[in-house]
Amino acid sequence: MRIELTVRLKVEMRTEQPSAPIMKKLYLVSLIALSAVLNSRGDIIPTLGSISAEGSSFRWNYTTNVTVDQLVEPGDYFTIYDFGSLIPGSNTQPSDWSFTSLLLGTTPATVLPRDNPTIPNLTWTYNGTTPIAGSAFIGTFSVLSATDQLRTDFFAAHATRSSGPTAGTKIDNIGMVSVPVPEMSALAPIVGVCGFGAIGYLRAQLRRRRS
Repeated sequence: MRIELTVRLKVEMRTEQPSAPIMKKLYLVSLIALSAVLNSRGDIIPTLGSISAEGSSFRWNYTTNVTVDQLVEPGDYFTIYDFGSLIPGSNTQPSDWSFTSLLLGTTPATVLPRDNPTIPNLTWTYNGTTPIAGSAFIGTFSVLSATDQLRTDFFAAHATRSSGPTAGTKIDNIGMVSVPVPEMSALAPIVGVCGFGAIGYLRAQLRRRRS
Protein backbone atom coordinates (compact mmCIF):
# COMPACT_ATOMS: atom_id res chain seq x y z
CA MET A 1 0.00 0.00 0.00
CA ARG A 2 2.80 2.45 0.81
CA ILE A 3 4.59 1.76 -2.46
CA GLU A 4 1.45 2.33 -4.55
CA LEU A 5 0.69 5.59 -2.73
CA THR A 6 4.20 6.90 -3.27
CA VAL A 7 4.11 6.13 -6.98
CA ARG A 8 0.76 7.85 -7.47
CA LEU A 9 1.91 11.02 -5.76
CA LYS A 10 4.98 11.24 -7.96
CA VAL A 11 2.93 10.79 -11.11
CA GLU A 12 0.44 13.46 -10.08
CA MET A 13 3.19 15.93 -9.25
CA ARG A 14 4.86 15.39 -12.60
CA THR A 15 1.65 15.89 -14.55
CA GLU A 16 0.80 19.11 -12.71
CA GLN A 17 4.14 20.80 -13.41
CA PRO A 18 3.97 23.07 -16.52
CA SER A 19 6.57 22.74 -19.21
CA ALA A 20 8.65 25.93 -19.09
CA PRO A 21 10.00 25.76 -22.67
CA ILE A 22 6.52 25.21 -24.12
CA MET A 23 5.01 28.05 -22.09
CA LYS A 24 7.82 30.36 -23.18
CA LYS A 25 7.27 29.51 -26.84
CA LEU A 26 3.53 30.10 -26.55
CA TYR A 27 4.18 33.47 -24.87
CA LEU A 28 6.58 34.56 -27.62
CA VAL A 29 4.20 33.45 -30.36
CA SER A 30 1.36 35.44 -28.71
CA LEU A 31 3.53 38.55 -28.51
CA ILE A 32 4.53 38.26 -32.18
CA ALA A 33 0.90 37.82 -33.26
CA LEU A 34 -0.24 40.79 -31.17
CA SER A 35 2.55 42.96 -32.54
CA ALA A 36 1.63 42.04 -36.11
CA VAL A 37 -2.00 43.00 -35.52
CA LEU A 38 -1.09 46.34 -33.94
CA ASN A 39 1.46 47.22 -36.60
CA SER A 40 -0.96 46.46 -39.44
CA ARG A 41 -3.71 48.66 -37.99
CA GLY A 42 -4.30 52.03 -39.62
CA ASP A 43 -6.55 54.78 -38.35
CA ILE A 44 -7.71 58.36 -38.86
CA ILE A 45 -7.77 59.80 -35.36
CA PRO A 46 -9.24 63.21 -34.39
CA THR A 47 -8.21 64.52 -30.97
CA LEU A 48 -9.51 67.57 -29.17
CA GLY A 49 -6.51 69.90 -29.18
CA SER A 50 -7.99 72.99 -27.56
CA ILE A 51 -11.13 75.01 -26.81
CA SER A 52 -10.83 78.76 -27.35
CA ALA A 53 -13.31 81.54 -26.64
CA GLU A 54 -14.60 83.36 -29.73
CA GLY A 55 -17.05 86.10 -28.85
CA SER A 56 -19.81 84.50 -26.79
CA SER A 57 -19.10 81.08 -28.32
CA PHE A 58 -16.29 78.55 -28.09
CA ARG A 59 -14.19 77.11 -30.92
CA TRP A 60 -13.47 73.40 -30.62
CA ASN A 61 -10.21 72.53 -32.43
CA TYR A 62 -9.55 68.92 -33.41
CA THR A 63 -6.03 67.92 -34.48
CA THR A 64 -6.29 64.95 -36.82
CA ASN A 65 -3.72 62.34 -37.85
CA VAL A 66 -3.56 59.34 -40.16
CA THR A 67 -1.49 56.46 -38.83
CA VAL A 68 0.96 54.09 -40.49
CA ASP A 69 -0.14 51.67 -43.27
CA GLN A 70 -3.07 53.85 -44.28
CA LEU A 71 -3.91 56.38 -46.98
CA VAL A 72 -6.50 59.10 -47.07
CA GLU A 73 -7.87 59.03 -50.63
CA PRO A 74 -10.58 61.16 -52.28
CA GLY A 75 -13.91 60.28 -50.71
CA ASP A 76 -12.42 59.05 -47.41
CA TYR A 77 -13.82 60.77 -44.32
CA PHE A 78 -14.20 60.89 -40.55
CA THR A 79 -17.24 61.70 -38.40
CA ILE A 80 -17.50 63.06 -34.87
CA TYR A 81 -20.86 62.09 -33.36
CA ASP A 82 -23.40 64.04 -31.30
CA PHE A 83 -21.66 67.40 -31.19
CA GLY A 84 -23.77 69.45 -28.79
CA SER A 85 -24.75 73.10 -29.26
CA LEU A 86 -23.27 73.34 -32.76
CA ILE A 87 -23.31 76.79 -34.37
CA PRO A 88 -24.07 76.23 -38.09
CA GLY A 89 -21.66 77.64 -40.67
CA SER A 90 -18.78 77.96 -38.19
CA ASN A 91 -16.65 75.10 -39.55
CA THR A 92 -13.03 75.46 -40.65
CA GLN A 93 -10.80 72.77 -42.20
CA PRO A 94 -7.63 72.32 -44.28
CA SER A 95 -7.82 72.84 -48.03
CA ASP A 96 -9.22 69.92 -50.06
CA TRP A 97 -11.60 68.95 -47.26
CA SER A 98 -15.37 69.53 -47.23
CA PHE A 99 -17.74 69.66 -44.27
CA THR A 100 -21.24 68.27 -43.76
CA SER A 101 -23.46 67.96 -40.69
CA LEU A 102 -26.22 65.36 -40.40
CA LEU A 103 -28.35 64.10 -37.53
CA LEU A 104 -27.58 60.49 -38.52
CA GLY A 105 -24.27 59.44 -40.10
CA THR A 106 -22.17 59.59 -42.10
CA THR A 107 -21.06 56.20 -40.72
CA PRO A 108 -18.63 53.60 -42.16
CA ALA A 109 -20.23 50.25 -42.97
CA THR A 110 -18.22 48.06 -40.59
CA VAL A 111 -18.56 50.03 -37.33
CA LEU A 112 -21.58 50.79 -35.17
CA PRO A 113 -21.20 53.92 -33.02
CA ARG A 114 -24.06 55.22 -30.90
CA ASP A 115 -25.74 58.06 -32.81
CA ASN A 116 -28.42 60.27 -31.22
CA PRO A 117 -30.84 61.40 -33.99
CA THR A 118 -31.51 64.72 -32.22
CA ILE A 119 -27.87 65.91 -31.99
CA PRO A 120 -25.84 66.87 -35.11
CA ASN A 121 -22.73 65.03 -36.25
CA LEU A 122 -19.63 66.53 -37.87
CA THR A 123 -18.23 64.88 -41.02
CA TRP A 124 -15.17 65.97 -42.98
CA THR A 125 -14.49 64.39 -46.39
CA TYR A 126 -11.26 64.51 -48.36
CA ASN A 127 -11.66 65.91 -51.91
CA GLY A 128 -8.02 66.34 -52.88
CA THR A 129 -6.33 64.60 -55.81
CA THR A 130 -3.15 63.47 -54.00
CA PRO A 131 -3.53 60.71 -51.36
CA ILE A 132 -2.26 61.52 -47.88
CA ALA A 133 0.09 58.74 -46.76
CA GLY A 134 0.41 57.84 -43.08
CA SER A 135 1.75 58.37 -40.69
CA ALA A 136 1.04 62.08 -41.07
CA PHE A 137 -0.59 65.08 -39.45
CA ILE A 138 -3.63 65.95 -41.58
CA GLY A 139 -4.49 69.28 -39.99
CA THR A 140 -6.81 71.05 -37.57
CA PHE A 141 -10.58 70.89 -38.01
CA SER A 142 -12.85 73.13 -35.96
CA VAL A 143 -16.41 74.33 -35.31
CA LEU A 144 -18.09 76.67 -32.85
CA SER A 145 -20.29 75.55 -29.99
CA ALA A 146 -22.36 77.58 -27.55
CA THR A 147 -20.64 75.81 -24.64
CA ASP A 148 -17.18 74.78 -23.48
CA GLN A 149 -18.52 72.00 -21.24
CA LEU A 150 -17.32 68.64 -22.50
CA ARG A 151 -18.20 64.98 -22.40
CA THR A 152 -17.07 61.92 -24.38
CA ASP A 153 -18.70 60.44 -27.48
CA PHE A 154 -17.81 58.42 -30.58
CA PHE A 155 -15.87 59.17 -33.73
CA ALA A 156 -15.49 56.90 -36.75
CA ALA A 157 -13.41 57.04 -39.94
CA HIS A 158 -13.22 55.44 -43.38
CA ALA A 159 -9.90 55.35 -45.27
CA THR A 160 -7.65 53.08 -47.37
CA ARG A 161 -5.04 50.46 -46.50
CA SER A 162 -1.67 51.29 -48.08
CA SER A 163 0.39 48.10 -47.73
CA GLY A 164 0.22 44.32 -47.56
CA PRO A 165 -1.86 41.88 -49.61
CA THR A 166 -5.02 43.93 -49.03
CA ALA A 167 -3.51 47.27 -50.08
CA GLY A 168 -6.09 49.51 -51.71
CA THR A 169 -9.02 48.11 -49.73
CA LYS A 170 -11.04 50.25 -47.36
CA ILE A 171 -10.51 50.16 -43.60
CA ASP A 172 -12.78 51.63 -40.92
CA ASN A 173 -11.99 52.60 -37.34
CA ILE A 174 -13.90 53.80 -34.30
CA GLY A 175 -12.95 55.48 -31.04
CA MET A 176 -13.87 58.07 -28.42
CA VAL A 177 -13.33 61.84 -28.50
CA SER A 178 -14.33 64.86 -26.41
CA VAL A 179 -17.41 66.80 -27.59
CA PRO A 180 -19.64 69.54 -26.09
CA VAL A 181 -22.58 68.63 -23.90
CA PRO A 182 -25.90 68.78 -25.80
CA GLU A 183 -28.56 71.45 -25.38
CA MET A 184 -31.50 70.65 -23.12
CA SER A 185 -33.82 70.62 -26.12
CA ALA A 186 -31.87 67.67 -27.55
CA LEU A 187 -32.26 65.82 -24.26
CA ALA A 188 -36.00 66.52 -24.03
CA PRO A 189 -37.10 63.18 -25.59
CA ILE A 190 -34.88 61.26 -23.16
CA VAL A 191 -36.09 63.31 -20.19
CA GLY A 192 -39.68 62.80 -21.36
CA VAL A 193 -39.31 59.03 -21.51
CA CYS A 194 -37.72 58.96 -18.06
CA GLY A 195 -40.47 61.23 -16.75
CA PHE A 196 -43.28 59.04 -18.10
CA GLY A 197 -41.54 56.01 -16.64
CA ALA A 198 -41.33 57.65 -13.22
CA ILE A 199 -45.01 58.66 -13.35
CA GLY A 200 -46.02 55.14 -14.29
CA TYR A 201 -43.97 53.72 -11.43
CA LEU A 202 -45.57 56.09 -8.89
CA ARG A 203 -49.08 55.24 -10.11
CA ALA A 204 -48.35 51.55 -9.77
CA GLN A 205 -47.13 52.07 -6.19
CA LEU A 206 -50.27 54.03 -5.27
CA ARG A 207 -52.52 51.31 -6.68
CA ARG A 208 -50.71 48.67 -4.62
CA ARG A 209 -51.15 50.68 -1.45
CA ARG A 210 -54.90 51.17 -2.07
CA SER A 211 -55.53 47.51 -2.89
